[in-house]
Amino acid sequence: MFRTSLRQLLSVPTNVIRDVYGVDVGPGFDLVGEAASGEDTVAGVRASQPDLLLIDLSMPRLSGIEALRALHTAGQMPKAIVLAAVVEKIQLLSAVRLGVRGVVLKDATTELLFEAIMSVLAGRSWLGKTLVPDLMDVASSLARESGGAVRCAPFGLTRREREVLTHVVAGMANKEIARQCAVSEETIKHHLTRMFDKVGASNRLELAVVATQSGLVESQ
Repeated sequence: MFRTSLRQLLSVPTNVIRDVYGVDVGPGFDLVGEAASGEDTVAGVRASQPDLLLIDLSMPRLSGIEALRALHTAGQMPKAIVLAAVVEKIQLLSAVRLGVRGVVLKDATTELLFEAIMSVLAGRSWLGKTLVPDLMDVASSLARESGGAVRCAPFGLTRREREVLTHVVAGMANKEIARQCAVSEETIKHHLTRMFDKVGASNRLELAVVATQSGLVESQ
């Protein structure tokens, strides 16, 4: 069972994770709860208030999206990563709108899962590159449905910010963007903070959606 494997994986000693998978997970993880259904997930989050929620989209009685919506509506959303075998485009966009900070496919490597967890815990967002085209397709569809009314807003982005934004939409991490732009990673973080404020996005995934809807970049 996937949940059992995930529990065992998160219990691996931190030195083994670092040596085998090359990811520093700090002091490691404390598993405060697990659930077999969407209803139990909502109840468990409300009871334990975890720092991070790993949630499957396919659960009985209440789907992952419905569970996230219940937590979001109640103002009880922790940092969350969606885990799924397959993510439909509309599910992807719904997850972003509900505040999900990361999306990881179940067939992703263990290294990517640990990297996603540490990125989200650090306040960043994570989206596998294979999912970027799906997110862009959904955003483009919404822009077309709105009649292109939002495609004229430049948001006051500078030329450099637009360049950084293009790399964000392509799914690059800050380190990769810094290398492409020949600047420090701290400079990229500064650009992202300014873009979040200008565009009104709370994370990289929302920023990518708004960028495509507004015509700041073109979907691939």
